[in-house]
Amino acid sequence: MNEHNPKRSAVALRYDQAKGTAPKIVAKGRGLIAEQILALAQEHDIHIHESPELIEVLIRLELGEEIPEALYRAIAEVIAFAYGLKQSGSNI
Repeated sequence: MNEHNPKRSAVALRYDQAKGTAPKIVAKGRGLIAEQILALAQEHDIHIHESPELIEVLIRLELGEEIPEALYRAIAEVIAFAYGLKQSGSNI
């Protein structure tokens, strides 16, 4: 039996360092949609960072919206961690 967690949330960000713009919300959802976002991320070896507090702020943003300046530091730390993992060859 495949049960979905209706309280699970996910937000996907896209960051293009070459453009020099803030990361944007490219997908978001709760329940089944969140699980699909997470499954796609895993399938494509995209870093998944779990932070319930950060998710609750990000999920309120609109698709295509850049993250607000108040979140730059938190998101920069996540991106730096993900890049570090990628360079070390880790699949975490």
